[in-house]
Amino acid sequence: MSVPPYPSGTVRALLATPHVSEATRAALQARLAAPAAYAPQFLAPETYALLEAVAARIFPQPDRPDQPIPLAPAVDQRLAEGRADGWRYDALPPDREAYRMGLGGIQEIAQAQFQTDFTALNAEQQDAVLQALASGTPPGTTWTTLDAGRFFEEMLAELTETYYAHPLAQEEIGYVGMADLPAWTKIGLNEKESREPGLSS
Repeated sequence: MSVPPYPSGTVRALLATPHVSEATRAALQARLAAPAAYAPQFLAPETYALLEAVAARIFPQPDRPDQPIPLAPAVDQRLAEGRADGWRYDALPPDREAYRMGLGGIQEIAQAQFQTDFTALNAEQQDAVLQALASGTPPGTTWTTLDAGRFFEEMLAELTETYYAHPLAQEEIGYVGMADLPAWTKIGLNEKESREPGLSS
């Protein structure tokens, strides 16, 4: 049985209300207005294209074929600015090095399994490469010095955070936590604030 969706536009409509702070509103509107085209600032173009392809398999968006939520730009921008994402496994090198090595290692897995680049593989083959990475013991010399399982977990966490930081993804799950200026008073079981969206039939 499928879960009824939240009505389209309900979360975005909150951005124009006093429930959302100016700073939060500006950040979320910037994500909605982000241009479709992005020129990588840190990763080489071919490496950036690989990251885009990986993100598209981890978060496929068949309902948004023309304009999916962009995930790779946020990663590239963070790396270009030298910002940390708040945590790092001590088994991994600094983020810039980890991403360069890890994305190169994904190419090694693709070559070992299918003798071609990751971006040239079909969806099923790409999934097999990512499953090998997630297993923690993929083929390739990169993974003798870089912890594959930890790298996959770090990349997955960042892509997940980026996806659900976007208003369209928040709308999918009816998340309105950003509309927090009036505070939350309905905290009992099945209680809802008036600003929380209801399910459509």
